[in-house]
Amino acid sequence: MALDPSYIGRTYPASPVYEVSRAKIKEFAESIGDGNPLYSDPAAAQAAGYSDVIAPPTFLTIINLAAINIVIEDPDLGLDYSRMVHGDQSFVYHRQVHAGDRLRVIVHIEDIMYRAGNDFINMRADIWDDTDQIVVVARAQLVVREAVKPEEVPA
Repeated sequence: MALDPSYIGRTYPASPVYEVSRAKIKEFAESIGDGNPLYSDPAAAQAAGYSDVIAPPTFLTIINLAAINIVIEDPDLGLDYSRMVHGDQSFVYHRQVHAGDRLRVIVHIEDIMYRAGNDFINMRADIWDDTDQIVVVARAQLVVREAVKPEEVPA
């Protein structure tokens, strides 16, 4: 089934608030093998000018993935998860994420296209703090392999 191009421009409701904790930051840093003390030692983080320990750059994958899954699981979109692969990911930081942040994610579908036998869906996830300031903009591209050409989709 082809992805429904009428979803271009769709915005999904904000995710529940995610509270960034020291424990989760430390756990994530350990899982990726990064021993940077800014991720685990509040004194080191404060000495570097931060209010608390900071999160590794890809930490927000934790909440971004959960928000994107809402889109993936939307039955009307027509995405076949069994044929989906991750195509691309990027993060643009407006400020560092640190313990104590309370974040929510709003996902937007920026584009859906068909190329070379595959559907591509480009999404933007705006990650906001509890003072309504944008913290990070994450972009992801998902590829659905062996998609049906839009003109071949039965009406």
